[in-house]
Amino acid sequence: MKGDNRNTKQKETLIKVLRYIKPYGFLMTLTILMAVISVVLTLYLPILTGDAVDRIAYIFDPSELSVDVTMIWAGLFGILKKMAVVVALTAIAQWIMNICNNQLVYNIIQDIRKKAFRRIEELPLKYLDAHAHGDIVSRVVADVDQFADGLLIGFTQLFTGVVTILGTLGFMLSVNVGITAVVVIITPVSLFVASFIAKKTFRMFKLQSETRGEQTALINEMIGNQKVVQSFNREGKILEKFDEINGRLEKCSLRAIFFSSLTNPCTRFVNSVVYTGVGLTGAFAVLGGRLSVGQLTCFLSYANQYTKPFNEISGVITELQNALACAARIFELIEEEAQVPDKADAVVLKDVKGNVQLKDVSFSYVPDKKLIENLNLKVEPGQRIAIVGPTGCGKTTIINLLMRFYDVDEGSISVDGNGVRNITRKSLRTSYGMVLQDTWLKRGTIWDNIVVGKPDATKEEVVAAAKASHAHSFIKRLPNGYETVIGEDGGSLSGGQKQLLCITRVMLSLPPMLILDEATSSIDTRTEIRIQKAFATMMEGRTSFIVAHRLSTIQNADVILVMKDGHIIEQGSHRELLAKKGFYAQLYNSQFAIA
Repeated sequence: MKGDNRNTKQKETLIKVLRYIKPYGFLMTLTILMAVISVVLTLYLPILTGDAVDRIAYIFDPSELSVDVTMIWAGLFGILKKMAVVVALTAIAQWIMNICNNQLVYNIIQDIRKKAFRRIEELPLKYLDAHAHGDIVSRVVADVDQFADGLLIGFTQLFTGVVTILGTLGFMLSVNVGITAVVVIITPVSLFVASFIAKKTFRMFKLQSETRGEQTALINEMIGNQKVVQSFNREGKILEKFDEINGRLEKCSLRAIFFSSLTNPCTRFVNSVVYTGVGLTGAFAVLGGRLSVGQLTCFLSYANQYTKPFNEISGVITELQNALACAARIFELIEEEAQVPDKADAVVLKDVKGNVQLKDVSFSYVPDKKLIENLNLKVEPGQRIAIVGPTGCGKTTIINLLMRFYDVDEGSISVDGNGVRNITRKSLRTSYGMVLQDTWLKRGTIWDNIVVGKPDATKEEVVAAAKASHAHSFIKRLPNGYETVIGEDGGSLSGGQKQLLCITRVMLSLPPMLILDEATSSIDTRTEIRIQKAFATMMEGRTSFIVAHRLSTIQNADVILVMKDGHIIEQGSHRELLAKKGFYAQLYNSQFAIA
């Protein structure tokens, strides 16, 4: 059953590959045509060689005393000229075939990479959260490269190999049927050997690709979190884990290489048997007068050319196994279910007032582990809603649901009376300005990172936003000011400086609703006080959701939601909640208790 499933999967993958080839039918046809021309000319060469050998033998044959040597030499030079032309034309045909082949392959892998990257952009966050990022990168980069290598070798050698086999059989049959029969009878042994080994290698190459993806994921994770690794002295443990994965990769790679390397020597042995059979049979035919020396030379050349493609094709099969194994992983990514697209009649939010309502909302990341149940919340335009509670109670999850990074399992969320499922994602997310505890900066200039939400911003607007967020002073101290290039994730900027740039983005775009999730967690107290004042000005008239652990920062919120185990257990202003002496009062007092 496992073998049947594997064969079925291989066939399905091959059909998908052929669909990507279909748009480039012209290049494919031209490649095949050049392969045919190249092979036919290559097979014509032994005939000319055989004629040349016969003419030379005729010259030096003592039984032929009346030979016109001059005519024979003239004919021999004519044959040599033909051979030169045939060799030149063969080289040109192979050159054109290689150009077409490369163009075909790189067009295909370009299409696959585009589709894979586009699918990553369309995938729901739950997929990206559940899969190692390094493995996804490995599929798009390493697996596509392996797939391309397999296609390059496959198209070049497979076409020429098949045409060579068919062509040599035709030419050999035209010379001598009996000797051709010897070749044909032994051939199935070579095919059986190649087929047997190919079946063994696909599973091993797939395991190799998966393990390589696991290794890439670990390397990617470690590079991104090296400070944490070193801070907790985890270098040794990480090295142990890497060595374990590397050991598994070594084992599966060696097994794949071992089995695939058996193909060539095994088929070469069979080919040697074919060549020997042709030589012996042909020698007896020459002695019996049924074959000339030149024809025997021609036949031996054909026997060699006939068996050579079997070596190449067996090698190609191995490469194609690897290519198909890699292609299967790429197609798995491409065929992952994308996030639910916007409805055809989805509403584009305009002039947003900021009326937000959550009604009977239930949600969980894992089906059998409930997180938020029957959550109800009504937010009036311009209100400041603070969300507090212990770690894991669902604060950030509410933010994910408001932005529709995840869809609710039950219930509904609406903005200005429109359910979020009926609103375009772009207009919904444009209506929110987000500053998160985890900053995100791209490689580029400070300017590029600030104007992400408002690309057409003027210099005066950017500077005003930077001054409002208190980022202007440190930006001016940088070597090139706003044109200073920073590396991935902020490069050498401090955590506080990164967060100030993220705050500047929101200050610049000024959307109608705000989400501040520990927005000042990495900033010193003095700067935080200033930014809180700037936030207070910015939040005037805007619906704002503030997630905070430091309760001193949300005392002025209109409504404080106290969450625990996915439920709102208390709700009210700061003073009202303290007066209740409930869970909020315990949290507040624990932060300000005197030791």
